[in-house]
Amino acid sequence: MAAPRFSDEQIIEYMGWFVGKRMNLGELGFSGEQVNLLAKGLMESEAGTQPPYDPQKIGFQMNVFMQKKQAAFRIKRRDENLAAAKAFFEKLKENQSVVELPSGLRYEILKPGQGAYPTATDTVKVYYTGKLLNDTVFDRALRPGRPMESRLNRVIPGWTEGLQKINQGGEVRLYIPSHLAYGDGGTPNIPPGSALIFDVELIEVKPAPPAPIVPAAPASAVPATPKH
Repeated sequence: MAAPRFSDEQIIEYMGWFVGKRMNLGELGFSGEQVNLLAKGLMESEAGTQPPYDPQKIGFQMNVFMQKKQAAFRIKRRDENLAAAKAFFEKLKENQSVVELPSGLRYEILKPGQGAYPTATDTVKVYYTGKLLNDTVFDRALRPGRPMESRLNRVIPGWTEGLQKINQGGEVRLYIPSHLAYGDGGTPNIPPGSALIFDVELIEVKPAPPAPIVPAAPASAVPATPKH
């Protein structure tokens, strides 16, 4: 089957869409008038004219303008994700297998284990899949492969608390609200305010080594009472 052929005009139109998408013009809330001004700037640049304004004078304000756009976008996404999580967790109450903890964490035992339960200071080895509420997978460590290994108090709070509810050899599903995950900041793969779902298989628990015994400092010599 021959590859489709596109006209130069179609290619250029797509280039415009691609640039706009890469700049997140729609998500950042650029109005139609502002997009037209961007197009005007492109035309002036193509014509080889001098910049319409002194770059040394306008550059700082341009950065502030974009930072404000990005901050407003993050707040909007955060609020949308918090609202979606609220509705999701309300619906989740119908699932009798899910346990809700005072912190807001929910968990569901998928397969009971037979070994030890970890404590916060233990090291765990796990296979897992992490998803957003829309089922987008943002991280995973699956069999066969290399499991993730970490001390339990060095991961997100939802993991620290949730993995103590399953013993070695078991599997658990964690429903983690954003305040027990990555909060309002998010990550490159996780939007701000996102609740997360993790399926975790706990394959090994390594107890924390005992604290080293620090020898007691020698008692200070008590000087003899001088004789008078």
